[in-house]
Amino acid sequence: MIAGRFRSRSLSAAALTGTLLCVSTACGDAHTAISAKTPGSAGARSAAAWREPASYAYTLTSTTQVLAGTFRIEVRDGAVTKVVGLDEDSRRQAREQRIEVPTIGELLDRLEKAREDNAEEADARFAADGRPVRISLDWDRNTIDDEALYLISAYEPAPAG
Repeated sequence: MIAGRFRSRSLSAAALTGTLLCVSTACGDAHTAISAKTPGSAGARSAAAWREPASYAYTLTSTTQVLAGTFRIEVRDGAVTKVVGLDEDSRRQAREQRIEVPTIGELLDRLEKAREDNAEEADARFAADGRPVRISLDWDRNTIDDEALYLISAYEPAPAG
């Protein structure tokens, strides 16, 4: 009975991982990967070129211990002003507790902090315009539940005016 539960969870985890990989590679933008071990790469230069606008919207798929699910997020004047859960997990989280959903700039701050703390993994992929589309963090490979994967899609800058 225990082996059956374990196999079911393993298959579920594998399915989630596969789905996230498909979503992260399905973006039509050209991506550049950078790693904590390669701070001088071209990806680092393109990431530095992107400036977070004061207002925009984006979709975040997060697989962290604290924030899990897919959310549509609106940012105005540099702060999250609206969060809509797009799946069962994210809707439940929004109902049950006050969740703190990050701006893209805050996600980049988390990436930088992980690098400063010498995390074992602090990787990112960037779109051609320099904005991040995937951030993967793992402070210690031997620690369970310290990993974070953020997939950023459907980015829309707010219209000027």
